[in-house]
Amino acid sequence: MLAIGLNNYGGPEVLHLVELPDPHPAPGQVRVKVRAAGINPVDVMVREGLLAQSFAKAQLPFVPGMDIAGTIDEMGEGIDPQLGVAVGQDVAGVVDNFGSYGGYSRYVCLPAASVMPVPTGTTFPAAASFLMNALTARNALDALRLPAGSTVLVTGAAGAVGTYAVALGNDDGLRMVAIASPHDEAFLRAAGAVEVIARGDDVAARVRRSFPAGVDAVVDAAGLRKQITAAVRDDGTIIDLRSGNDGDLGRGIKAVFVSVRERATDHAAITRLGQQVASGLLALRVAAIFPAAEVVAAHRRFDEGGLRGRIVVDFDSLGDRR
Repeated sequence: MLAIGLNNYGGPEVLHLVELPDPHPAPGQVRVKVRAAGINPVDVMVREGLLAQSFAKAQLPFVPGMDIAGTIDEMGEGIDPQLGVAVGQDVAGVVDNFGSYGGYSRYVCLPAASVMPVPTGTTFPAAASFLMNALTARNALDALRLPAGSTVLVTGAAGAVGTYAVALGNDDGLRMVAIASPHDEAFLRAAGAVEVIARGDDVAARVRRSFPAGVDAVVDAAGLRKQITAAVRDDGTIIDLRSGNDGDLGRGIKAVFVSVRERATDHAAITRLGQQVASGLLALRVAAIFPAAEVVAAHRRFDEGGLRGRIVVDFDSLGDRR
């Protein structure tokens, strides 16, 4: 089958089409014919070598991709019937990628628990644009275990993870505060933010002016880390989405790393997120769609930033070449 991989770390130009053996599902897995794959920051981390230590013993080529949408065309044995999967079903899924196993592939096998039906009326590119980000937001909020009425600050709130954190947190009964550009205020208030604070060097001080006692926690989607600590109350929590930053930040404030990979087979959470898309709680935003053969251009556009929505790679453009 055709996939998109890399043999050397670097910029977008290291990505290219590769030939890999056709995969077949192990017990408990389904095979999905990938129709679209979303580009996420973790894909750039794979490409640039930021996961090199984890991939040290993996076989080349390395294939990025955690967000996929497509059609189940083969099923392994022993799948729980309650998962409701079937050959011919259109699904979105989270791929726990490693080495040559990744979502930038014409076919990918993954646990049946890692997929959910494509929401009614949703295109494959849109279905490939949200699940990993929404599940990351869900994981961050669940890690906080805060009671309703608590105040949670979201950095990078207009990005994919940040927007879903605002919407999901508001739905949980939390008071969600967003840090973002003023241009995104109306959008974030519609998503559920009680207040939107403009980003900038003194943002922690400005948060404190609005919330003198400090916020209860931060979902740090922008990776501000210590720059935002002053906004947090004593004994509060900062959820970090990149590893290596756990620890005590003073005043009893804890930095806690959470990984979406921990939830890749949480079928209940994955299915619930699909339902929240269908209900309109979670908006799907596709910034651009690139044919798989133009993945270099797609990653270049991703690297430029300034996006409101995900870039998606279209695998239908490859036809049925294997």
